[in-house]
Amino acid sequence: MEVAANEIVEMMRSLVPYKTGALYDSIGWSWGAAPKGSLIVAQVKGKLGSELTITIYAGSRDKSRGDMDAYYARWVEFGTQKMKAQPYFFVSWRASRKSAVAGVRRATRKAARAVAAGK
Repeated sequence: MEVAANEIVEMMRSLVPYKTGALYDSIGWSWGAAPKGSLIVAQVKGKLGSELTITIYAGSRDKSRGDMDAYYARWVEFGTQKMKAQPYFFVSWRASRKSAVAGVRRATRKAARAVAAGK
């Protein structure tokens, strides 16, 4: 799950417009909940509980975490009346979703086989 999340985050960072770096730096993933005020692309939840949930996000209003304030993540993604949209977020997720899910399934099967074989 971490490998897939890192790949999606890297694609988002490669597409995001870079001016001050605040939005670029705010793109990430975490186990569990995203930072307050973040735009959430996906949550992959495990069946065993919230500790197996990965959240991919961009933007933040929570300066207490040390993140730069990038509250405008939605405006860049979807545009405004005065600014054209510059998609970086959902296009990355849509482009990576199938390979990410397949990678997680492959890793899960491999781990299950290893456990069944007593390794």
